[in-house]
Amino acid sequence: MKFIDEATITVQSGDGGRGCVSFRREKFVPRGGPDGGDGGKGGDIVFVTSLRKRTLQQFQFKRQFRAPNGGHGQGKQKTGRNGDDLVIEVPPGTLVSDLESGNFLKDLTAAGERFVAAHGGRGGLGNTRFKSSTNRAPRHSQPGEAGTLLTLKLELKLLADVGLVGLPNAGKSTLIRAISAARPKVGDYPFTTLNPILGVVETGWSEPFVVADIPGLIEGAHQGAGLGHRFLRHIERTRVLVHMIDIAAIDPTDPLAEFSTVQKELALFKAELGRKPALVVLNKIDLPGAEENGNRFRALAPNLEIQAISALNGDGLEQLNSKIVALLENTDTDA
Repeated sequence: MKFIDEATITVQSGDGGRGCVSFRREKFVPRGGPDGGDGGKGGDIVFVTSLRKRTLQQFQFKRQFRAPNGGHGQGKQKTGRNGDDLVIEVPPGTLVSDLESGNFLKDLTAAGERFVAAHGGRGGLGNTRFKSSTNRAPRHSQPGEAGTLLTLKLELKLLADVGLVGLPNAGKSTLIRAISAARPKVGDYPFTTLNPILGVVETGWSEPFVVADIPGLIEGAHQGAGLGHRFLRHIERTRVLVHMIDIAAIDPTDPLAEFSTVQKELALFKAELGRKPALVVLNKIDLPGAEENGNRFRALAPNLEIQAISALNGDGLEQLNSKIVALLENTDTDA
């Protein structure tokens, strides 16, 4: 299944039903007077967040949505039936914007949240409503109001506590497999992960937290290089970043190059990303030369929070989870 995180759709709420022109006609009731009923209201377009939805794939082939019209008024002062609302389910984290005006409409974050994007047209009044002492037999009614037509842009930004970032092949997918039940594809080649992956980490001694594995970043990612530009937006909502570094493969003459590249791309995409609380993870410490490279890295970055691990064999994972939980708790305190 493709990971679809953007969609453009057209929605139209229902038209209101027209009012009725009718007069009471009963035996022994001469000049019964007007009895035309009102038209019914058109259906609304309603977005509802659902945990059953994880992407915007449903809008890849169906892009036009229209709610039912309201029923027309009838004689005997019968009001037309209201049109049913058209409910569209989207995953939590969906942003809704008006494409034509560019106005931001709603950020749907909580499960079960509802948002009426387009209200249905009001039903027209029947001729009963226009009866007066000077107009006892009105022969006119109102048409129903037209529904609202909108072209909407939907954008999904994943909701996660922790974002895993790093250059391709740093071991992010291996880590999320080791600490959660998520099972992303793992390979010894760059860009194995093509889509963001979410995993829930249950430590047993703290509240579970959600980790997002973001496809590998490269230099120029903020401008569209590699896969970074498409998926950088999914880091915006994370509270903590974990920088994954293949410590066995870094350049000994410039140990901070990988970290600096990723940090630069985050800041260029959005300045706030470069200021998020972060933890640096030196991965693959089980490989030859990793310890020496790790010492070089630490010497040049004394102010960084660093944890050395081997995602493959599990070394340091418990300490890593402890540091992540501490960072999350500090962000809660700051908020």
